[in-house]
Amino acid sequence: MAADIIFKYFPDLTADQLRQFEMLDTLYRDWNAKINVISRKDIDQLYEHHVLHSLAIAKTIGFRPGTEILDFGTGGGFPGIPLAILFPECQFKLIDGTGKKIRVAQEVSDAIGLKNCHPEHLRGEDEKGKFDFVVSRAVMPLPNLVKIVRKNISKTQKNALPNGIICLKGGDLQAEIRPFHKIVETTDISTFFNEEWFKEKHVIYLPL
Repeated sequence: MAADIIFKYFPDLTADQLRQFEMLDTLYRDWNAKINVISRKDIDQLYEHHVLHSLAIAKTIGFRPGTEILDFGTGGGFPGIPLAILFPECQFKLIDGTGKKIRVAQEVSDAIGLKNCHPEHLRGEDEKGKFDFVVSRAVMPLPNLVKIVRKNISKTQKNALPNGIICLKGGDLQAEIRPFHKIVETTDISTFFNEEWFKEKHVIYLPL
């Protein structure tokens, strides 16, 4: 089963979490046929390229119960939905400026019974809430992201890592992270997952 790659790296999932992960394949295939949220050639790699990729954030931090996370530019629900499955005692707000993509995230979230996932059609500039962490997946250059979401980072600390931004990016990041080189942390995802696809992909953590 395609979802086995998730169990390979996260062996302590509950039966309910396993069921939720396994449901994603059919749901995203069905929705992708109506609304293109994942490239057609990539849908067969849903678990590796989208679900497991999203969960690289969980190898960087284990969010404590009660943590509030904003998924900025979630598209069809990544990384927010996989993280919401993995951390059922945390709250996730998923925002995107494209309404049809948020509809997919909402429908998938509802179908698998997520109670801690709240998609909303909203631009990041218009988000007023406070969150412990902002997560994103290759949405925009880091300096631009920082300008928009700095206002949304809570001052109250709940986790081992100080509050801030955790984002997934690929390729050469030197220019992008240079303004933050004294505090930014970059981790190669290939240290967590051994599939070839993860080479030159990174988790970026920036405390704010």
